[in-house]
Amino acid sequence: MTLERINRTSAAGLGIILVGGLFAAFAIFVKISVAAPSVDADRGADRAKALAEMRATEDQALSTPAVLDAGHGTVRIPIDTALQLAAEAWKNPAAARADLKARTEKAAAELPKAPAKPSAFE
Repeated sequence: MTLERINRTSAAGLGIILVGGLFAAFAIFVKISVAAPSVDADRGADRAKALAEMRATEDQALSTPAVLDAGHGTVRIPIDTALQLAAEAWKNPAAARADLKARTEKAAAELPKAPAKPSAFE
């Protein structure tokens, strides 16, 4: 190898290292000096607000009684009240099983068949 070839190779390698270092320094300078706003800052606040509202609604639903469907007799009662009613009902296991079986059969009963569609000629 000649001295001239070694100098060219060294200069090329040194140039690549120098350009890479300058690029890294410039990238760090830009990162420090330019403050980019958070992309999802508003979205995070909206999600936190929606979550708080959802939890408040769930807490209200779990702790207050309400009539859900008056026609079917469906009501919502607080969990503590439901546990007390279940404990009272199951003091007599035979009656509680009979009541549970009757409600299960009523819920699983087949729906009445729809009336036959009259003929277009009637």
